[in-house]
Amino acid sequence: MSTELVDSVQDVLTVSEEDFAATVEREAEQLKDEIRDGTFDNPQAIVGLEYELYGVAEADASLRRMPRPLLELVNFEGELGLHNAEFHTNPQPLNEFGLRAQQTEAQSRLEAAQTRARAERIRLVSDGLWTVPPAGESARTYLTDSVERDGVRITTNVADDTRYQAMANADTYAPKTRIETPHVDLSTDVVMPKSLTTSIQPHYQVPHAPDLPERFRYALRVAGPLLALGVNSPFFPPELYDTDDAHVVLDDHWMENRIPVFEDVLNPESGEEKVRFPADVTTVEEAVDRIAADPPLVPMRVESEGRFDDAFRHFEHKHGSFWRWVRPVFEGATTSSANARIEFRALPAQPTIRDSLAFVAAFAGLMESLPRRDHPVLALDWDAARRNFYAAMRDGLDADFQWITAKGEDTDDTEEILTELLAYARDGLTLRGLSEAEADEYLDLLRTRVTGGITPAGWKRRELRRHVEDGKPIAGAVREMQASYVRRQSETLVTGTFHDWLDD
Repeated sequence: MSTELVDSVQDVLTVSEEDFAATVEREAEQLKDEIRDGTFDNPQAIVGLEYELYGVAEADASLRRMPRPLLELVNFEGELGLHNAEFHTNPQPLNEFGLRAQQTEAQSRLEAAQTRARAERIRLVSDGLWTVPPAGESARTYLTDSVERDGVRITTNVADDTRYQAMANADTYAPKTRIETPHVDLSTDVVMPKSLTTSIQPHYQVPHAPDLPERFRYALRVAGPLLALGVNSPFFPPELYDTDDAHVVLDDHWMENRIPVFEDVLNPESGEEKVRFPADVTTVEEAVDRIAADPPLVPMRVESEGRFDDAFRHFEHKHGSFWRWVRPVFEGATTSSANARIEFRALPAQPTIRDSLAFVAAFAGLMESLPRRDHPVLALDWDAARRNFYAAMRDGLDADFQWITAKGEDTDDTEEILTELLAYARDGLTLRGLSEAEADEYLDLLRTRVTGGITPAGWKRRELRRHVEDGKPIAGAVREMQASYVRRQSETLVTGTFHDWLDD
């Protein structure tokens, strides 16, 4: 633990919350003026992707800390945990070539990173939640270990980043820092348990910033069904369970534990929840005001970098902890790159890059088609959209949904809902110039999940059940399941698909 890190955290904790809030409010007003002046408009829709991974040992798929020099060498960024790595694709126009460029960039960067990581006997894994701790360590200790120096608590396995380390020390916001899900109850005084999870985040930049609220409301209505297609984190490290009965775990687990982990760890004991399913917005100004009014996590002084968005740098810092499962974003280093976009943050990391791009294409296609075709699901009550989201978290494809079809009829038929959604996603992609065959190249990867009734979480459940029925205890069964996941992914991550996993 460096003295510089402790000093930096102490310095951050002296920042006045009142002064920070006043600065954010002034910047928000400037931002709204720029939006009204058209600075954040774009000539066309644009897509992007944020991709999070974690490192494992090639020998046994146990968690591995990622050496910082390795991340710098492959142009990846660190995240909360020392085992995390992430990258962002460059934004591209939403068309045939832009989507292809997104996929090719992700494949190229990850292939290069894997080659470098192999020299360290590390493999990068795309997964929703890790289950095997580092060799010779317990998951509980890895997630909770911390030390205190000069009144500052430093979390041992969190990156040496002032903002991350300050989370456990700030008086302005007191997160629960615990996990409560079926048969798991983990309490600590640090936010490190959030690092159990990893995600993909499709980005959709709206062409005209004032149109963001309508698309945002549509995004909330499709959030539950899309999450149901993507669930990939049904199980925890076995030692976190309060039972050794694997059948009980199989009977009671939720399909997407990334959602409750994030909410339980980072939401406060009392007061307004920061991590949640967001409310509708009616104007783009309301979206800005909602970010500005969100409770601050770690107020900080943010230095100027000579960029256009320096005028909003404290607002953007606050936006970094505006943790909603779907959120609006306003940023840009220059006036020409300034954009208003929607980040779909609900999805766990997927088994392959191509499956991840399928979600980018599906989300972007829906953002194009649903408003243009005036789909009536916009009239679905917000409470119903929220219930859909948490039903998908618990039950995946078996969730009970409420929906309004294109004909204006109510339905709770999950297959009908997902089939219609993918049809509208296809329509949206063809509106952006893709042929039907090109659109299907992406969307068929999700249609297979509907017709086959299996998601990555369902695959994990099937694998775990198989090992349990072979007589393995929960710890051994989870380890075998995870080893199978990593092995199959090693064959398919860059160029294959999850569908390839279903052949045997």
